[in-house]
Amino acid sequence: MPKLSRLLTIVAALLLAIAIALPVWRIRLIAPQYPEGLGMQIRLHTVEGVKEHDLANINELNHYIGMRAIDPEVMPELRYLPWVVGALAAAGLAVAAAGRRRALYVWLAGFGAAAVAGLADLWRWTYTYGHHLDTEHAIIKVPGTVYQPPILGTRQILNFTASSWPAAGGILIVAAFVLAATAAWMTTRRTTRRARVAGGGSSQLPARTARLVT
Repeated sequence: MPKLSRLLTIVAALLLAIAIALPVWRIRLIAPQYPEGLGMQIRLHTVEGVKEHDLANINELNHYIGMRAIDPEVMPELRYLPWVVGALAAAGLAVAAAGRRRALYVWLAGFGAAAVAGLADLWRWTYTYGHHLDTEHAIIKVPGTVYQPPILGTRQILNFTASSWPAAGGILIVAAFVLAATAAWMTTRRTTRRARVAGGGSSQLPARTARLVT
């Protein structure tokens, strides 16, 4: 690995470590009766309101449509996600120290797989909460309405505008992946250049030898 690739890998690993202490995703709800908005932020180890009573107010609203309460205690992923990200950060530092190209590729692949799995899990939970409703006991019933917020972007749900975007920790994770991918690309480019130089040099040997013989 080139020195710059090692440095980028170290920075990526440190960004992952910092992301553990920050919210990674944020969902915001705005409606005429809540002009200031209600916010929910997802950390690697818990789910909480942006403001003190936001999560309680969101759960109260969800009760009217038959949605179960959002409770981080029933989400087992939140118990091991900080350890997964911490292990990825530690592995990144180890890859940078070793300086092995293949180790960098394996780490980047694991990083990408973990990121995809995390987004898929977030989508699964939003789908479960938004579709599996207790309509029999719901106070508000609107047939055909889906209450799943978007994973990325904005969606209208009844009179609420729901938006979902990466928070500070999520932005750091994205930045870490970009840096790690850049490090892998730089390493691959240098390896390719060396292979071309070696190939070009060996192809010229027969011609030089022929000239010496003649």
